This record gives sequence, structure tokens and C-alpha cells, in this order.
Amino acid sequence: MMSMTDPMLLPDWNTLAKLGDDELPLLGTALLIARDEYPDLDPSRYWDQVDTYASALRPQLDRDIDLPARLTAINKYLFEEVGYAGNDAQYDDPRNSYMNDVVDRKLGIPISLAVIQIEVTRRLGMPLDGISFPGHFLVRLPVDDGILVLDPYNKGRPVSADELRERASPHLGGHPPDDQQLLQILAPATHRMILMRMLRNLKGLYQERGDWARVARTADRLLKLSPDTAEALRERGLAYRELGYTKGAREDLARYLQLLPEADDLETVRSALIDLGTAPSRMN
Repeated sequence: MMSMTDPMLLPDWNTLAKLGDDELPLLGTALLIARDEYPDLDPSRYWDQVDTYASALRPQLDRDIDLPARLTAINKYLFEEVGYAGNDAQYDDPRNSYMNDVVDRKLGIPISLAVIQIEVTRRLGMPLDGISFPGHFLVRLPVDDGILVLDPYNKGRPVSADELRERASPHLGGHPPDDQQLLQILAPATHRMILMRMLRNLKGLYQERGDWARVARTADRLLKLSPDTAEALRERGLAYRELGYTKGAREDLARYLQLLPEADDLETVRSALIDLGTAPSRMN
């Protein structure tokens, strides 16, 4: 089994469910997700690249400057000098979620750009965390008088409390969050939360395309991270049905109903199970 402590090696999918939420290696597991699509991926190349960014920045940060100023220097380097940017032209391109492509192309979506920002910043001794903000992933840095929230999709610019409330409102029935709700929304995202959100993004893209093999794969990876994730069981089961893998579809959908016996789509899933009961079993 691969060592979990050697950054040049990728973790083993079968070990990840046993790890604590923040024991999961963030970049290593993100590269493991990418290796599903790119079997010949060389992880050391991307570890080395992130290390190179940190090494280039370290002399700039040796001066006695406060955390916000240090973060400003890091963002200027990553988003202006190196050239990382949000992919406005092809936001729904799956390559924006595969970390090797993000590093190679310098293009991504909020969460993949945040992973780069987090990994570089932590190598420089700064406690940057992700925020699983509704609709648009953000990052946060603790400062003396609270937290500084930044938007990696927009070159790491700070986001005010008023703007955060405005962004959150459409996801809260049109009502802006109060102070307590906003603080809950801005809680640090664990590594497991970040990686599962990356996989959900990919799964959603492949569902829109009807790419059922990749839907099944990404749902399977979600279950490797969190084995009792009901929605992943349902979606892997439905993808298996599309692929003609009847046995797997029946098992997943039955397990889904065990976990959520009062699911909103109870009748739909029951109907699918009835249909599967009379369908021939084959593996695609």
C-alpha cells in the first residue's frame, strides 16, 4: 500500500474512508481523482510545481508584514505573475476540476483554484481554509479582528460581509443570512468536504452529458470517501441501470432506501427497483 506520508505517492482509495476529515491529503486525493481520467498522471510533477510556487514566494514573505499583506503577495504572484484564472469561457469543462489540468492550463473553477491557493499558502505557514459557500467556493484566513474571506475565482480579492449576504440570499429563499447564519456558512470546510464537493461538481457535469460510466465512477469515489452517502448510492445505482449493470443497480438503490426510508423520491426509486427485478443482468 502506498505511504500516506510520502507526497510523491498518491493515497489508496480503499484507505480514505478510515481517515479523519482533515487527515485526508488534499492535493494528493485531488490528484487521485484526476488519475481516474488520466491513468498516466505523474503526481510528483504537480507536487513539485506547488513547491516551486512556495519557494518563489518565500523570500518575499520573510519581511515583517502582517497576514493580510502576506496573503496579498501570494495572490498577486499566483493570479498575476503565474496567471491562474477562472475559466469564464468554458466554466462547465470537466478539466477545470482535474488538478493536473488546472496546473497545466492555469484555468479552473472556484474550488480547484482554492486548492492551489490553500496548498501554496499552507506551505508558507499560513492557516488558509476553504469555505463550502453556497454556489461559489471561497477561502478564509483568521485575522486579529475576525476572518478575512477571499474569492479565488476573482484573483483572491476580499469579499465583504454585505456581499457575502447578497451571494447567500438566493440559496436561502431570497433572505439574507443574519450574523449567526453567516458565521455558520463561513465555517472552515474540511478536506473531505472539499474533495466531495469536487466530485459532486464532476458528477453533475457528467450527468448533464449522459456520460453514465463517469457518473458511476464519480459516485463510486464519493462512496470511497463517505460510504453511507445516500445521494451517491442513488446516483451510482441509476447510472448502473443505464449501463445495464442490474445487480449493482439493485444493490445501490435498495441500500439507498434503507438509509432514507422516507426519501422524497421514494416511489421513483421503488419503481426503478421493480423494473430492475425483471431486467436481465449484464455488466457494461
